[in-house]
Amino acid sequence: MLIGLISDVHCNAEALEWALADLEARVDEILLAGDAVYEYRFSNEVVAAAKRLDMPYVLGNHEIVLLGPHGERARSNPAVIPENLEYMAGRPKRIDLVRGGKRICLVHASPWAPYDQYVYATTPLLQDAAGLDDVDVLVLGHTHIPMAERIGSTLVVNPGSLGEGRCPDHRQMVSYAVLDTDTEELEVVWGMNPRLAG
Repeated sequence: MLIGLISDVHCNAEALEWALADLEARVDEILLAGDAVYEYRFSNEVVAAAKRLDMPYVLGNHEIVLLGPHGERARSNPAVIPENLEYMAGRPKRIDLVRGGKRICLVHASPWAPYDQYVYATTPLLQDAAGLDDVDVLVLGHTHIPMAERIGSTLVVNPGSLGEGRCPDHRQMVSYAVLDTDTEELEVVWGMNPRLAG
């Protein structure tokens, strides 16, 4: 089974459109690991796409801020479609699912309290994934840097960001990924950030 992985779109509807043009044609399902929006800006286009495709989608730190007291002004913008906002507000912070025989845990930052840490390949916290006995694949975002690391029996993957790149060698690039649940191989797909084009 092929699963598309996206994260940290941050209202970049053009980059999402670019990714979906590929993903919709070749994967069985697409997972969204949070931060579809900015904390003070909503995107009808991005949230509507997640809703249309019925993506398993978890809240990121930016959704949490936007849905809290500090996001009131952004939520009150007349351009915000109430049904889209309601859909986003109903997303959980964690989703556990089984796809292609693999137990997948989808979170934004980390599955460990306080759930907001940045998990990089070099982060000592990553080694805690060895204790996730009930998870074959941990999908997360938050860092904007793609990653595929096997820790014990758990594969930890991050598709990077469709909003803004943070890789030192790819700052003008955005990325998404495709996970093959049979081989557990992760293909990272890079493209120029449409916001920086021209």
